[in-house]
Amino acid sequence: MRVRDWQDILSDVVEEGRDPGAWRAVAGSRRGGLGEDLFLSHRDVGVYQLKTYAKNPYEVRGVGTRVARRIDDGLEPLFPTRDPDEETGRFGVQRPPEDEDEATSMARRLEETVKVHAEAPTTPDDFFTDVMEALDSPAFGPMDYEFDARPDRLDELTDEFTDANDLLAAELDDLIETDEVDRGFH
Repeated sequence: MRVRDWQDILSDVVEEGRDPGAWRAVAGSRRGGLGEDLFLSHRDVGVYQLKTYAKNPYEVRGVGTRVARRIDDGLEPLFPTRDPDEETGRFGVQRPPEDEDEATSMARRLEETVKVHAEAPTTPDDFFTDVMEALDSPAFGPMDYEFDARPDRLDELTDEFTDANDLLAAELDDLIETDEVDRGFH
């Protein structure tokens, strides 16, 4: 298992290029420490775990690794689904447009998407999916997230990947100590 900067993990997700709408995520406060835990999964890619913290209001630091190369029957229920009865949020990973022409094209697609949904009956999930596709998002989907707590799924995933969690926690604690942040912004 190779621990890397959390931005490198997100770059892997962005570059993966497989079914962008099939990603799922679980996130919340870090167990026993400063920061947050995040698990990202895709049935064809596997599972990534990230640990991050805000060094200051403008800079997020963290570490991550791939913890599984595939999602088996034991991991599948630990991630949210698109089931309308399941109360989950949504997440999307974005990359900036490469140039002005791409930004203009993206803005036109987004404007058309919003117009279509304003004129026709639609669901929030359909609207979200269409917006992410208009923006050419490389990864999006349902997310179980609690801002100031930990979803049960997050505890179950952390327990499933204990070795990776311990290693990432130690690496993140080293970053926090090196940055001299401890419990406040630097």
